Amino acid sequence: MAIASAVVLVPFGLLFFLSGLIVNLFQVICFVLIRPLSKNTYRKINRVVAELLWLQLVWLIDWWAHVKIQLYMDSEEFKLMGKEHALLIANHRSDIDWLVGWVLAQRSGCLGSALAVMKKSSKFLPVIGWSMWFSEYVFLERSWAKDENTLKSGLQRLNDFPRPFWLALFVEGTRFTKAKLLAAQEYAASTGLPIPRNVLIPRTKGFVSAVSNMRSFVPAIYDATVTVPKNQPSPTMLRILRGQPSVIHVHIKRRLMKELPETDDGVAQWCKDVFVAKDALLDKHLAEDTFGDQDFQDIGRPIKSLLVGEL
Repeated sequence: MAIASAVVLVPFGLLFFLSGLIVNLFQVICFVLIRPLSKNTYRKINRVVAELLWLQLVWLIDWWAHVKIQLYMDSEEFKLMGKEHALLIANHRSDIDWLVGWVLAQRSGCLGSALAVMKKSSKFLPVIGWSMWFSEYVFLERSWAKDENTLKSGLQRLNDFPRPFWLALFVEGTRFTKAKLLAAQEYAASTGLPIPRNVLIPRTKGFVSAVSNMRSFVPAIYDATVTVPKNQPSPTMLRILRGQPSVIHVHIKRRLMKELPETDDGVAQWCKDVFVAKDALLDKHLAEDTFGDQDFQDIGRPIKSLLVGEL
């Protein structure tokens, strides 16, 4: 199995890196020559170019590792995905949560305009990080004194984005581990907060800033809850590279931005309440092994990522 994986992954890695450098070069040219003349034209071109690069990674999860993403969401709300700007918040369970988001964005037709708030160090990663920078991802240093203005300007410049976009924000601020959960439980007990069982306590400053700066042009928040069924191994990037399958359950609730409180304190409390509800939802999933309260949406496995991955 290891030899078979290497036979596929070594050529794929080289192809991804070389094609990524070509994409980066094209993005540089467009950034220098087209963006000063028309930012919208640059964004439309970059959306297509970035999607071609991201599709290669979607191929890994769809066709190499055969990871199945099962989406539970109201049918009417599902029809709006990819047709509107949205702020996406989710619990942060694994090192492939971003890739799960890309798969859902690809199914919704907005992979090239799927954005995220990322660590500043990410933008220095060859190919992936560089392409994210050209695609207007927002990069933070995890120091609010330094990040407040960076986040504000990064969010406000999306005001005139020409196509529907998603901006992903992991408000827990870090990936879930048992050690971090224990620390969160101790903090909650000492401060009188609800004690979490399946999530971490959200860090609300970034979320409050996102709502404050995007309320006027982003109509919806996609409240996503991600978990893995009991009989399935927890997916990781290493498992995906080895071609090992798994199943991921995703529950999404569309919430209207206009219904959020008007004050910053109110928005912060709303975020905390959402994560308390998310914790309870994960308790229910743990008992029932499904998100049965929502409609199951068959998002399939489109041929598009297979064609790009095979090229």
